[in-house]
Order: sequence, then C-alpha cells, then structure tokens
Amino acid sequence: MTAKKSWTKSFFIGSWNVLNFTRRFFFNLLFIIIVVGLIIAISSSDSDELTVPKNSALVLNLNGDLVIQKRWIDPAEQVINEALGQQEQSPEILVKDVVKVIKNAKEDRRIEALVLSLGGLRSAGFDKLKLVAEAIEDFKTSEKPVYAVGDYYGQTQYYLAAHADEIYLNPMGAMIIEGYGRYRMYYKDALEKLKASTHVFKVGKFKSAIEPFIRNDMSEEAKEANLTWMNALWNQYKEDVSAARDMDMQNFDETFGDVVSKMAAVDGDFGQYALQNGWVDELKSKHEFRQQMIDLLGEDDSKRGYASINFDRYLSIISPALPKVPNEKDQVAIVVAKGTILDGARKAGEIGGDSTAALLRKARLNDKVKAVVLQVDSGGGSAFASEVIRNEVDLLKAAGKPVVASMSTLAASGGYWISASADKIIAEPSTITGSIGIFGMLMTYENSLGYLGVNTDGVATSDIASLNAAPTMGLAQGFKDILQMNIERGYSRFINLVASERNMTIEQVDEIAQGRVWIGSQALELGLVDALGNLQDAIDSAAELASLSDYVTEYVVQDLSPQDQFWQNLLKGTAEFIGSFDIQRQPSPLLQMVNGIDKELAKYGQLNDPLATYAMCIECELN
Repeated sequence: MTAKKSWTKSFFIGSWNVLNFTRRFFFNLLFIIIVVGLIIAISSSDSDELTVPKNSALVLNLNGDLVIQKRWIDPAEQVINEALGQQEQSPEILVKDVVKVIKNAKEDRRIEALVLSLGGLRSAGFDKLKLVAEAIEDFKTSEKPVYAVGDYYGQTQYYLAAHADEIYLNPMGAMIIEGYGRYRMYYKDALEKLKASTHVFKVGKFKSAIEPFIRNDMSEEAKEANLTWMNALWNQYKEDVSAARDMDMQNFDETFGDVVSKMAAVDGDFGQYALQNGWVDELKSKHEFRQQMIDLLGEDDSKRGYASINFDRYLSIISPALPKVPNEKDQVAIVVAKGTILDGARKAGEIGGDSTAALLRKARLNDKVKAVVLQVDSGGGSAFASEVIRNEVDLLKAAGKPVVASMSTLAASGGYWISASADKIIAEPSTITGSIGIFGMLMTYENSLGYLGVNTDGVATSDIASLNAAPTMGLAQGFKDILQMNIERGYSRFINLVASERNMTIEQVDEIAQGRVWIGSQALELGLVDALGNLQDAIDSAAELASLSDYVTEYVVQDLSPQDQFWQNLLKGTAEFIGSFDIQRQPSPLLQMVNGIDKELAKYGQLNDPLATYAMCIECELN
C-alpha cells in the first residue's frame, strides 16, 4: 500500500514538474523573442538605417501572388517564420505597393535604372498586371532604362517583362507562352468507389461548379462557356504583349508541331528558341548581366556587385510607419471585398458576410465619408452572406452616399450579387464576371458506412427531426424537394435583383445568366456593367456622383484587437529588419501538386452557407 502511494505521489509530482517546466520554457521563450525583437528593431533603426544608394538600380524582385488586399497573418507567426528563414507558403504582394514603388522610383534621382527580376512572381489577375505594366511604361518616360532578367519566364512574368527596354534570358533558361486553360479534377468515380452519395441542387445550365462531383469530365456547356471568355481574355493578352514588343500577333498560338519544328532548328535549345522567336533580346548569364550593370552604374561591394535596392527595402523607405494624422476633408471610402464569400466574420483578405458588411456600415456611419467604392475581387460563395453585404450597399445609398462597384480580376456569381445594387458598376476589360446562377450541394455517407457495417436507426417525433441524422442515414426525398425549391427561389431572386438594378427584363437577364461567365468587355455589351476602367476611374466616378471636388481617399479596414495591435507594434521592427534580406524559395513541383489538390478541395470544404446555397464561380480561376 505504501509503495502504491509512493508511486502515485511520484507520478503526480513528476507530471507537475513536466507541466511546470513546459510552462516556464514557453514563457521564457516568449520573453526571449520579445527581447530579441526589441534589440533588433532598435539596432536596425540606429546602426543599420535603410537608405537608397546613389546611382543605383531598383530591383523589382516580386515574390508571391499579386493581390488587392493581403490576407491576415499572425504577426508573431510571421516574425518567427522569417527568423527561421521559412518563406510563406503563399506570399502576397499588394499591387498598389508595386505601382507606388515604380512611380516613386521614376522621380527618385538616386535610382538610375529599373531591373525586373520576376522569378518569384506567381499568380496575378490580368487587370493587376496591366496596372503594373502601365507604371513601367510611365517609368520609361524618365529615360531611365528598364531591364528584365530571368532564368525562366512564365506567361504571367512575361507580360511584365515585355514592357522592359531589353529582355534577357539565361542561356540555360526557357520560356513558352502557352495561353489560358481551365483544367479540373473530377471525382465521380472516386466518390462511387467510396460509396458516398452526392446530392446536387442547381439552376442554370452553365453552372458547372459542382460538375467535379457528378461527372468524370467537363460538360459541353461548360467547355463552350469557358472557351468564350478565355479566348476573349487571351486576345487581350496577345494584343498587349505584341504591342509592347512590337511583334506580330501570329507569333502566338503555336501548336506542338510548330514548337517541335522550331526547337529542332536550334538543336533543342530553349534559350535559342526564345531568342529566334523574338521573345527575348539577348541570352545573358547572371555574370554577364552583373557586368553590364557595373558598366552602367559602377562597381559596388554588395552581393549584386552594383548599387541596388530591392522592392521590400525600397517600399519600407518610402512608406515609413508614421502616426496617422486625422484629415478633415471629405472622403471617398474604399472597401475591399477579396476572396470567397463566407457566412459570419472573417479576417482581412477574406470576405465574411458580417465582417464586410461591418466595413460598409463603418463607412455609412462616418460623417466624413461622402461616397464609397466597393472593390470586388471574388468568385462568390455563400448566397446568404452575399445578401447581407448587399443590404449594406442599399443602406449606404439610402443614407445619400453613392456606391460605385470596382470589379478587379473576379466579380462573378456572389461577387456580382454584392455589386449589383451599386449606383454604378465599373469593370476592367479583363474582369471575369457574370456567372449568375445558384447551386447547392450536400454529401451523405450512408452507403459508405453500411459497407463498413455501420448503420443508423432511431425514432423521432417528426420527419424533420431526422435531418440531424441525414449525413449517416441519407437525405429524405422531402428534404431534397425543399432544397431544390430553395435553390430555384434563390435563382429567381438573383435574376430579379439584376433585372431591377440594371433596368432589364427578367427574360433578358435569364438569357445571359444561367451561370454563364463573361469578361468585362462582353459584360459591357450585355448591360451587366456601366463602364470599363480601373479603381481610380471608380474613385473619380464616386466623387462625381457625390459632387466632390476636394477630397481624400481612405481604405476602410478592420480594427485590430488590443492583443493583435500589441503584437503588431512590438514585432514590426523585427519583421522589417528580417524582411530586408532577399530570401526567395520556391516549393518543389511535388509539393506544388499536393498543395493544388488540397486547395481545390478546400474551396468546397470552407463553404458554410446556412442553407447550403451558393452563388459561386469556381470555374472562373485559370490554371
């Protein structure tokens, strides 16, 4: 008995010691991180002040996805990742920051050249690329040279590179302009093997978001609709690049036969293929380009060998963290709606029905705000959340504050829903929009579980109560009928909304709806948008509607919690210091593939509409 008590006592004492050690270790580690962060922030501000070298080049080394709003990242997590040299899995770059950097460099006498180093640039909507390209063209009016240098150019990267004075490709590098495509994975056979039951409810023959769960291939209707808008978008790409490079548009759209023939002529050399095709001006190694820049700017003891400053460092210099001074002028407020539309509240960089509506409400209750621009970059999501957001647009208009919707890369399905009630809709020529349709989808696993010998049974006081067991028992026919009626009602509401707001008949809207996707230039012809233009055009239009001549623009953002504000202020200096190092890592092809599958399935997994009713255009994203 004594031995047992002694063992029990030792066990609890040992357990407590482990817990106590863990607690002290955690808080000591936290304390060390804070102290180190403070020391680095202080030392970096005093002894390592960021400056722009004279006679230098701005190296636009973009790394990540080009976006209109960054998703929220925990500040402590960000600093720890950067301290360990771990790159974000999906880093993001604000397009307005890129434009700001280029415009500032144009007037900066210390900057003598612009170098486009685009190897880390990932996805970017056509409209965002166009904004950066216009900034590059404007930079060239300063008569400062612009060079594009790379080991490999993808189609997105090449669009920007085409606007350089000279494009250099590494002799061992490669590039192919492939065009646009939309390929998806289809799970019908896999779900049948898993004996999962898929219940789909939809309206609109072109609403193909749920096809991967009910088919093994893309339907003819989906192929027709997708090719229509992709061909129009591809023509815009070809026109812009051919104009920038002064080349024939026939240089595009090569077949495999064309490429094989041209590659055979240069003995399979990708670099020579790009050179002979007129895609690049010269093949240059890194050493050769470095020597060219030394000849232009002089030698420097930095790692590049010539005086330079990269994108992040230059941005931190021209955008110092200064206290915000209240401005008493009238405001045109900008509310960003980027990402999938989900029910409830979401962090910055995502759309939550409640949180995005709260931003619009914040603008409505601010007496300085006289007009609002709703900048939309979304393929939609929850129909319920979309309506919550649209209601706030109506309330803004009722308060006498005009609303202009500015469509970015995507404003389709739910993205169009939240835009529909704006006083004016302005889209980019390349904006992917429309997709006016509704679908719902539920999955049940009664057959999967039955195959394993697991069955569900019980009693209830009514048929409705059995819904709680639907995932394991199956969906009752009555509930299927109810859901389909709800979907049809949702579609009717959607097209009635569009008809009312766009001064069209229900029949006219239905003709161009049915879940079909269009690009901005087509949407203008169809009456779905009022004009083509960018964010600045939308701001100008909102100011005109509000009869403003002297005003400022302000982004309406979510207020940080006291805890988030503390960490952001404390660790900001550390993040800026570590971020000044030029660290770029690309994930392996295998990891990219796995991430792609995970991302594809996650689109469906995050959906949370209360009635499983979605106005969403998943097929709008390009490969």
